[in-house]
Amino acid sequence: MIKYMAAFFLFITAATAGDWQTYYEKSGYKATPRYAETVDFCRRLAAASSQIHYTTFGISPQGRPLPLLIIDKKGRTTAREVRQSDNVVFLIQAGIHSGEIDGKDAGLMLTRDIAVLRDLANLIDHVTILFIPIFNVDGHERFGAYNRVNQNGPEEMGWRVTAQNLNLNRDYLKADTPEMQSWLKLYNEWLPEFFADCHVTDGADYQYVLTYKIEQHGILDSALIRWVESAYLPPVRQAMRESGFPIIEYVSFRRAHDVESGMTTWATPPRLSDGYTAIRNRPGLLIETHMFKDYKSRVSATYQMLKHTLETLNREYRALRRLTAQADSLTALPAFRKKPFTLTYKYSKDSTMIDFLGFKYEKIKSDITGGEWYRFFRDKPKTFRIPFFNKMEPDIQVMLPEAYIVPAEWQTVIERIKLHGVEYYELKQPIKLKVHTYKFKNAHWQERPYEGRHPVRFETEAVEFERIYPAGSVVLDMNQPAAKIIANMLEPKARDSFVYWGFFDAVFEQKEYIESYVLEEQARLMLATDAALKQEYLAKMNSDSAFAGNPQAIRQWFYEKSPYWDRFKDVYPVGRIEDRVVLDRLLKK
Repeated sequence: MIKYMAAFFLFITAATAGDWQTYYEKSGYKATPRYAETVDFCRRLAAASSQIHYTTFGISPQGRPLPLLIIDKKGRTTAREVRQSDNVVFLIQAGIHSGEIDGKDAGLMLTRDIAVLRDLANLIDHVTILFIPIFNVDGHERFGAYNRVNQNGPEEMGWRVTAQNLNLNRDYLKADTPEMQSWLKLYNEWLPEFFADCHVTDGADYQYVLTYKIEQHGILDSALIRWVESAYLPPVRQAMRESGFPIIEYVSFRRAHDVESGMTTWATPPRLSDGYTAIRNRPGLLIETHMFKDYKSRVSATYQMLKHTLETLNREYRALRRLTAQADSLTALPAFRKKPFTLTYKYSKDSTMIDFLGFKYEKIKSDITGGEWYRFFRDKPKTFRIPFFNKMEPDIQVMLPEAYIVPAEWQTVIERIKLHGVEYYELKQPIKLKVHTYKFKNAHWQERPYEGRHPVRFETEAVEFERIYPAGSVVLDMNQPAAKIIANMLEPKARDSFVYWGFFDAVFEQKEYIESYVLEEQARLMLATDAALKQEYLAKMNSDSAFAGNPQAIRQWFYEKSPYWDRFKDVYPVGRIEDRVVLDRLLKK
């Protein structure tokens, strides 16, 4: 009888597990489900377990809800409830590039194994998981077999970008897309201590199934960098190796696909997911499986990376909560602004020698294109000893002000700023204020569009400028945890500043003109009444032959020297308030 009951129990267990196979598993590990099938499975998971909650966090341009699973041991479903516990929050994101969909299938299996089959129930002892199975839902439904030329499976997949042809993984700071605006609201609500973004990489060929990147170059808080290097990466690397998936940092070679040229790294800008979370004082993990590996291997590697990350977070939850809170507090202190703030980084010449698991390869002159290309021999694995240029140095730095002030008329900018969860104060009445700001010169725009915009390059000159800031102007006190985000948005020379992305393009435009016959008379009057101007004019005519031979340039020069010139042209509207007394007085108005 006992033997019969045991056999019956095993039968029921096996049947139950079989019923919970994902679409991917049922396909023989070759296919991924469509949006509707994915959402249906998410709803099934939530119906089967009190530890899983299905919800949505926004609507795509084509009208699809953005799906979200909340996995919590005690069934908590709000950020407020979770924050009253000692859990850390781990946001797992899949399908930001919907052709790179490994994370969706890995995450669905992991959710099932944690909270339905409960084989891995301990992984949510001290961690609450937010799982976005598909972020780019519209791109996901541009489904086809030919969307990823470099990629080995699944049989069909979605498209890299959104229905608006925008790349969500270039949109974190500028937030042009409805999807990203919804994501930012979710992120601000939960402020997860750890983040993972699941991708499939293009690039060279090598043995690794999975590579990763996590900020370690100064953008992330220094104590969190030490935690990543000492408490997170060592156990995860070891666990992945023991799981059959040795890992290495994201592979980018100094010369195209040439392994022996050495690997490089970079400081990730905040347009990208892991760069954005770094300036929010939160570690962000970029997971990149290798395009040429079969789909089953890639999904398995992603599953293991997420599982081992959860194991580490469950051990380290107290330390990680303490360090992220500490980083927020330190960023909000006046002492944070006593040292230069780095806006951009440059490569160091220093390198470290590493072992790299690659394949033998050769460089060939193409008889078709005439160019050079690399052929990799996957049946000939080889361990290379190569330099890894993994050090970065500060490049452009600024001293941060006490506050920034954005004029009320720049509402588009103000609304984007608010999306990032910053603290701000709106002026109740207008005020005339002299501020520090920048004057732009030598501006030139990228000819071809990039992410629907034409980024601008320019030089800056620090100036003082007096103007009236109307009621409704926004003051951003830098004594807040979001100080790094504010600086990256509003310092013009930052990699992803709002000036760079074209939010302030109108200030570069000349809107008023002077007729030549009026200018000729005006110029004569100016020379006759201003000896210093006359001397400056003659010196420029003698020293600049191009100027001297260009009547229109000469007229423009006089116009810019006249009292009729638009003093606002090329002047950055955002002011830097560098005196705390002035700021305190302003905040009382």
